Amino acid sequence: MLTIHLYGIKVVLERETYMQSVLSFLPKKIATLLRDLPSEQLDSIEEIRIRIGRPIEISTGSSYTLLPMVTSTEDASVLLNQLTRFSMYTMEEELKRGYITIEGGHRVGIAGKVILDGGNVKAIVHISSYNIRIAKQKIGCADSLFPYLYSDSWLNTMVIGPPQSGKTTLLRDLARKISEGDERKRRIALKVGIVDERSEIAGSVMGVPQLHFGPRIDVLDACPKAEGMMMLIRSMSPDVIVADEIGRSEDAESVMEAIHAGIKLMITVHGNSLEDILKRPTISHIIHQKVFDRFVILSRRQQKDFQYIILDETGRKLSLERSGLR
Repeated sequence: MLTIHLYGIKVVLERETYMQSVLSFLPKKIATLLRDLPSEQLDSIEEIRIRIGRPIEISTGSSYTLLPMVTSTEDASVLLNQLTRFSMYTMEEELKRGYITIEGGHRVGIAGKVILDGGNVKAIVHISSYNIRIAKQKIGCADSLFPYLYSDSWLNTMVIGPPQSGKTTLLRDLARKISEGDERKRRIALKVGIVDERSEIAGSVMGVPQLHFGPRIDVLDACPKAEGMMMLIRSMSPDVIVADEIGRSEDAESVMEAIHAGIKLMITVHGNSLEDILKRPTISHIIHQKVFDRFVILSRRQQKDFQYIILDETGRKLSLERSGLR
């Protein structure tokens, strides 16, 4: 059970809240198999992989388990119908991108036969693999970072880490706290614009965020980061822009535009260290412009923890290595 305060109202989330929407989309046999797992194992699931003709795989990030059930073509067909609500046409754009976001903010990646049109992906058909990534919001997981990331105002921050190190989870909690503010710490609630290209940060369904944020959040869902940042600047006047996994040259250009417009940034980048991402010309360019005041370096160590260190704009270490709940 998790208790949070949302806009001053006490909200209690039951243990199954995160998984309930996922279980409701699964074929009955698979849902029953998962419900029969020990509660600790069910709670720790980060990914459920369903492949035709192969055992179901559950992953906790640091380990995986193959369950004693082989997925049939019929099971996969039932799952696809549930995910698309029996209308493949209405989900055509999402399917073409290789994933579907479902209620609760969970993302379902797909793999199968790709149909090309002029070198671009037109569709994915004969879907044979599904990867359900469980969106588990960790309220308060960023609290210990605030003294390093706030000094009279929020500091431009880049979060660096390998896959499944907690980058998006941390970014989500930062966005929540910035948009809520904190009267006790004299941090006013700011307007936060989220560019959610893969529907992972806010987990929007039909444009509505499924996860908990403060009252001053605006989300551009399924929008490319570069275009989305510019759209927010022009139309929503954000104080802070939040974006996940920048990397393209267009992203870097939009980052510079946001900085020149006086907007604060909270973004993530794939990598193992500051030295690692400095090898990438696009990222290296904006770092050498002294755009970012803080770098949070994440590394996955244990099943439910992330480890982090914080560097200033020169790369000097500001914190000892610390850990927090993912």
